[in-house]
Amino acid sequence: MSKILIVEDEASIAELEKDYLELSGFDVDIQNNGKNGLEAAMSGEYDLMILDLMLPGVDGFEICKTVREEKNMPIIMVSAKKDDIDKIRGLGLGADDYMTKPFSPSELVARVKAHLARYDRLVGYREAHNEVIEIRGLKIDKTAHRVWVNGEETQFTTKEFDLLTFLAENPNHVFSKEELFREIWNMESIGDIATVTVHIKKIREKVEFDTSNPQYIETIWGVGYRFKI
Repeated sequence: MSKILIVEDEASIAELEKDYLELSGFDVDIQNNGKNGLEAAMSGEYDLMILDLMLPGVDGFEICKTVREEKNMPIIMVSAKKDDIDKIRGLGLGADDYMTKPFSPSELVARVKAHLARYDRLVGYREAHNEVIEIRGLKIDKTAHRVWVNGEETQFTTKEFDLLTFLAENPNHVFSKEELFREIWNMESIGDIATVTVHIKKIREKVEFDTSNPQYIETIWGVGYRFKI
C-alpha cells in the first residue's frame, strides 16, 4: 500500500483529500504546518507528498527545495495562487506537478495514481542488469536512476530523469510539448504543458556546457524539442 503525506493547513481540505485517497486504497498522513510537514517528509518513508504552498512556519517552496535535495518521491504542489510565476518556481524547485485550488478530489486522486505508476515503472529495479544509455559524455543508468555528465554524477528529479531518458531513447525525433506532456506525465486532458518547458530548462542547466548553444536537447522553434545525436 502506497503511503501519502499531505501537508495542508486547512483541515477541511486535508481531511477531504485524505478521505478520497483512503477510499482509493492509500495510507495517508496529514501535517498541518510547514515545520512538522518538513520533519515528517524527511524522516518518514512516503511514496508521494501533496504539498500546500502557503503554510505557517515553513512555506511549501522551502519544503520542496529541502526534500528534493534528499528524496526523489513525487511531489504535487497545490495552491490557491494562480500566477504562472508560482507554478514555474514550484516546478523549478523540483515539484512534479502543480494544482490550483479549488480542484476536484477525484482529479487529485487521478494525478496521484499517475505519478506513482510512472515512478514505479521507471525507478523500480526490474532488470538483472542495469540498462545504460551513453551519448557523448552523457551516461544515463535507467535501472539505478542515475546520471553522469562528463564523469560527474548529477542529481535529477524523477520527472527530469524521465524526460531526459525518453528524449535520449528517441534521438533525432522532434516531439511537441503536448506529446512530451502526454508521454511523461501520462495525463492528456489535465495539467499545464508549460511544465515541459520548465523541465527542459532545468535539464539543460544540468547537462549542457552552454545552455544558449545546447549540444544535447535542441529547440525546434514552433515545433518542439529534439535530442541531437
